[in-house]
Amino acid sequence: MTAEWVLPIAVDETTRPVLRPLPPGAVEVLRAVGAPPRLVAHLRAVHDVAAQLVAWAAERGLPVDAEAVLFGAATHDIGKALHPAELSGPGAEHEAAGRDLLLRHGISPELAKFAAGHARWDADTTLDELLVSLADKVWKGKRVAELEDLVAARLVAASGREAWEEFLELDAVLSVVGEGADERLAYQAGFPVAPVVRAPQK
Repeated sequence: MTAEWVLPIAVDETTRPVLRPLPPGAVEVLRAVGAPPRLVAHLRAVHDVAAQLVAWAAERGLPVDAEAVLFGAATHDIGKALHPAELSGPGAEHEAAGRDLLLRHGISPELAKFAAGHARWDADTTLDELLVSLADKVWKGKRVAELEDLVAARLVAASGREAWEEFLELDAVLSVVGEGADERLAYQAGFPVAPVVRAPQK
């Protein structure tokens, strides 16, 4: 049985903030696993930020797999469906669990990897993975210098420009995205951590 509450949260039009709908493939798997309402709202907010970052990268001709980044952002925390305590508290059990859950639902390893790796990054992390990690931070206005330095380094490698130029451009786009953080946080907080189960009518 699929979770009927997922679809409206994932795709219905929103006004404050205006958020893009989640990709159909992501919606399907979120319904199949019974993703909690707040999780779906969170994924939608992060996905929208990822879409803004992907559009910025595309304008600059950067080598980004837009479909992969958007799917990754739309499912990166899916493991919290199995570890709901991590929806309102710290924890990392959802990361590997999310990857495994996606694999069990027929999602390719190339797309499932974002669930396992979105909270960790290093010199070998790809630009696509870094953009999902970045979206997962900046959606709420959080800035992480180490992560941004890695993204800027990838931009330098792709463009051949000076590091300071790339960092200034990255800082500018993240500042603009961060302006919507309060509305996104309020949107997410408007959904319950657990589904509301209605008693059957008599």
